[in-house]
Amino acid sequence: MLTGSIVSSMQGEPRSTHDIDIIISVGLSQVDKLIKAFEGTDFYISEQAVIEAVKQKQMFNIIDTNSAQKVDFWMLTDEPFDKSRFERKIVEEFEQIRLKVSKPEDTILAKLRWAKLSGGSEKQYIDALRVFEVQCGNIDFDYIQKWAKILDVTDLWSKIQTEAKPI
Repeated sequence: MLTGSIVSSMQGEPRSTHDIDIIISVGLSQVDKLIKAFEGTDFYISEQAVIEAVKQKQMFNIIDTNSAQKVDFWMLTDEPFDKSRFERKIVEEFEQIRLKVSKPEDTILAKLRWAKLSGGSEKQYIDALRVFEVQCGNIDFDYIQKWAKILDVTDLWSKIQTEAKPI
């Protein structure tokens, strides 16, 4: 499932980003298949990094050796919010490609969580605000309120509702 700034740019206000974030569910038995999918390509992937990420449910990346573009692969964790947003993913078409992406509510919540975890990142907060402004007519407010409380971002969620200028 695509997530992060790529998706917030699709659902809100486009902005440049230096990486692509993807959440995947991969077990150790699938690591070889994943590594082989990139053999002979212009991508760098570390087998050891993939194994560690799978074991610890963390992140590894793949780098395009021509452009230095980076793709961050985040392992699906057992955290309830991660499971919820992964189960709720939707398909959106972008340039005639069907992509599995996080729903706008989950994009907002993830951005608010990152804003808080990073000590108040304005960039993450603005991404969440812009997604809300563009998508507000389709937002499940009860869902966001429930998870904002669980994720301890109700203050940021309240701020968004106060500052938003829906489009």
